[in-house]
Amino acid sequence: MKISTIEIKDWRSIKNVNITFQDLMILIGQNNHGKSNVLNAILFFFGEIKPHDLDFNGESDELYVEIIFDSLVESERSTFAKYVTTDHKIKVRRTATRNGSIVYQGYTQTPALEWLRTENASSYTTRSVAEGLAFYDLLPESGRITKAAVEQAQNQYIEANQTELEFNYILETTNFMGAKNVAKGIFGDVFYIPAVKVTSEDYSNNSSSIFSKLYGKIISDISANNAGWVEAKETVASLFSLLNKENTEGNQNTQRPVQLGEFETKLNQQLASWGSEVELEVLPPNVDDVFKANTQVWVNDGCKTDISRKGNGLQRALSFALIKTLADILKSEQDDVESSGRSSSQSMFFILEEPELYLHPQAQRALLETLSSLSESVGAQVIICTHSASLIDLSKYKSICIIKKENVEIGTKACQCDEELFIGNGKKDFNLSYWINPDRSELFFAKKVILAEGATEKTVIPFIAQNLECFKHDYSVIDCGSKNNIPMYCNLLNKFKIPYVAVYDIDHQAHKGDEARASADIASQAIEDVINDTYGSSITFVNDIEEELEMPRGFGGKPYSALEHISDETYIVPDQIRNKILSIYE
Repeated sequence: MKISTIEIKDWRSIKNVNITFQDLMILIGQNNHGKSNVLNAILFFFGEIKPHDLDFNGESDELYVEIIFDSLVESERSTFAKYVTTDHKIKVRRTATRNGSIVYQGYTQTPALEWLRTENASSYTTRSVAEGLAFYDLLPESGRITKAAVEQAQNQYIEANQTELEFNYILETTNFMGAKNVAKGIFGDVFYIPAVKVTSEDYSNNSSSIFSKLYGKIISDISANNAGWVEAKETVASLFSLLNKENTEGNQNTQRPVQLGEFETKLNQQLASWGSEVELEVLPPNVDDVFKANTQVWVNDGCKTDISRKGNGLQRALSFALIKTLADILKSEQDDVESSGRSSSQSMFFILEEPELYLHPQAQRALLETLSSLSESVGAQVIICTHSASLIDLSKYKSICIIKKENVEIGTKACQCDEELFIGNGKKDFNLSYWINPDRSELFFAKKVILAEGATEKTVIPFIAQNLECFKHDYSVIDCGSKNNIPMYCNLLNKFKIPYVAVYDIDHQAHKGDEARASADIASQAIEDVINDTYGSSITFVNDIEEELEMPRGFGGKPYSALEHISDETYIVPDQIRNKILSIYE
């Protein structure tokens, strides 16, 4: 199963926020706006961390995290049968109070119509009463109507008409699944890599480390299936049994070394006045644990050392390699788990905070591919928070969630788009424009976005802004690839409530005919029609930017030629374009 939606209430900077989840979730936003708070709220739900008094928002005495899970497999629907809705989802809340109590509670689905509620089934076992009900045809045609028969008919009717029926979701007053303590891992396996982490801990022999879990699994398989290994374990056990008074059958051990018996006798003589005796028993070691505890991981990149002596980038890569390997192994075992009736989930959740740390841009883009594969082919749900545009794929805009904190009173909020933005070939055109401007993903981090038609505008606008001393680093200029692509970007920015200005050419040059000008007007109107005045505006060049810069016609290599033209010591920026640049950066 996977997270479908999450509601967080009174956790740190979050007063109340709802987020819709995809298989790959990318949380972005400015520093100290609440991205890490969202991740930690998820970790709290899964029992990975315990709340502190400082985790409660303001004066609130209670906080909770509520998750709706979907995509339940058969074993999960069986395990959580009491809570599974007609659309095969479950809704669970984890609540904490300042007095220290923490409890899980589930929601049960109840039909709004009383005659469909199973708790009322006994009221309809009389045929004369049941005849007026919509599910009457589903009851036995003759004989006595039992309560079980009514419940079955109710369920069949609900199953057949669930899209037309209304349901109430009621939070149970008792503990989830009737258990005071819900077992960690019941909702799936959670793997968390924080922003700052000592990678050697992942590869340590500590029983909780990812490496120890993987390596231990391998050792256990060898131990169970290798005849030589089994024989060696028996030999070790036999050797240790020689040191004890009694053998493994409980009989007197005649082969016990005399020195041990003499040592026991001397000890007992000293304890005679206490009426007590001691007996030495030597327990054989667990051979599997011996091999686990004495395993060292070396990394050879031309110089063989332990992990801690490698660069931070390689250490980070080793952590990701480990979780990917673990995911592949767990995925291969899911069929066996499904048939074993395990009373917990098969799901995997990978939560990564700033995974781009210590990685160069190319490695970051490769990491995004790995994380996407983790969510698509392995079936895990991946949740990351990042400051890197390299870890954002604009074609996966539904996976992007911008975390914002306008002020303390409102608290942290989430902004995302889970609807289709493109029709027809729109998505193809949008994706093709990526190859023109692969750094376009940075628009999600901008305080304001400047949408430009092409490379000349992208080059010239910030250059002139620098000279006019109005340039701002938190404004991003995005090359949209063409005038026709600008509406797609406007639509995207509207949905994510990011301020922007669309800068485009009117394209009424003197050499153009009426048909070309009419076509340009259609493209201009398409931009104006999609601009939302709440977030966006437009700036137009009368004909094109080259004309406003007073460039001679016929120059090749437009961006470079434009820069060369305005860089001349004798060049004076015309008032018309000066005012437009100042307006763009106001």
